[in-house]
Amino acid sequence: MEMDLGLAVIRVALGPMLVLHGWNKVFGGGGLRGTAAWFESLGLRPGRLHARLAASTEIGAGTLLTLGLLTGLDALAYVGLMVVAALTDHRGKGYFVFKGGAEYVVLVALVAIGLAATGPGAWSLDHALALDLAGTGWAVAAAVGGVLAAGALLAAFRRPQEVPAP
Repeated sequence: MEMDLGLAVIRVALGPMLVLHGWNKVFGGGGLRGTAAWFESLGLRPGRLHARLAASTEIGAGTLLTLGLLTGLDALAYVGLMVVAALTDHRGKGYFVFKGGAEYVVLVALVAIGLAATGPGAWSLDHALALDLAGTGWAVAAAVGGVLAAGALLAAFRRPQEVPAP
């Protein structure tokens, strides 16, 4: 019971956090237009596509993780999102988040991989539906698959603006 409680607490911490990140991309200050402009500034083109893709992935994966449904696949989405964030917005800023570094996104990705390894616990839809999407193989798939998905996205769509030579 303690393990199930702990896993439920982790899911309720991590899932809604990602849902709110996606929600903010759509309905926050600048809305999707502002998010698209921000993605363009990061070199993710077209920004409109990436704003929608990121928001929908965050809302979807966050909702599913909160419910404990398709946990191994959710973890893969988390890792992909966090690797893209680390290699774009946090790149070259060191580790600590208070300096703009990747501390936060690394932590989120690693916790998601941990959930892929342990599973979401008995208080989850995966358990209720007898879905076995957790374990060592799923943790490895989440880590490797997330990195590969992020790499493919960046290779296909990242076009940073060139800085003119002085």
